[in-house]
Amino acid sequence: MTGTDRPEGELARELAGLAADAPPALLDRIAARRVRVPGPLEDGPLAGLQVAFTDRGVAFLRAGMGEREFAEAFRSRFARPLLPAARPPAGLLPALRTGRAGGLALDLRGLSDFEAAVLAAAAQIPRGQTRPYAWVAARAGRPRAVRAVGSALGRNPVPLLIPCHRVTRSDGSLGDYVFGAEAKERLLRAEDVDVDGAAELARRGVRLVGSDTTGIVCYPTCGDARRIGPGHRRGFATLAAARAAGYRPCLHCRPT
Repeated sequence: MTGTDRPEGELARELAGLAADAPPALLDRIAARRVRVPGPLEDGPLAGLQVAFTDRGVAFLRAGMGEREFAEAFRSRFARPLLPAARPPAGLLPALRTGRAGGLALDLRGLSDFEAAVLAAAAQIPRGQTRPYAWVAARAGRPRAVRAVGSALGRNPVPLLIPCHRVTRSDGSLGDYVFGAEAKERLLRAEDVDVDGAAELARRGVRLVGSDTTGIVCYPTCGDARRIGPGHRRGFATLAAARAAGYRPCLHCRPT
């Protein structure tokens, strides 16, 4: 009897006997792993997170999804299967707890050059500070692409690890966020951002704050701006107005 004449059941049994588990390293290059971890807030939309990671690093992070919905969202974007992980990758939990990704490996394959530049710029914003969309656009090399920056941040595959919640509108309002406006405000307040103070300055048309003792002008949430005494604070609507008054931009927050 030839192989083509064998009953299907017998052939299937023989083939099954030849099967062997794939080496773990090979499997991890083909599939991604998923794990559920605590969020940075004790309750609300970020109380629990699902994270997918590959052999290269964390690739996807979302909240408020069931396992099936998360797996479908991951596969539709990355075209890779997901397998459960026994533990989160090293460094993930401290990064979520502190808001500082540090040396945590991220797998950001599949981004356009512009998206990668936008996320690289957003990753530079320190904890406890904010920057406007225009600042991100300038750092990404596309100063006029402010609206496109918003779209790129909305597609951020790893929010919280790349802190797009620290990007706000130029008018001082918080703007959109993948997890919602409430979560964005709570994250900023948890980082000790003076959300109310920034909003009040914005209502008065103040976008930048300068010190009349140093002659330096900053974004209001910059660490240097926080050290300016009340009697020495000067507000400006634009960097051009600050320059005209003899002020120079801060070398830390680098206002545009």
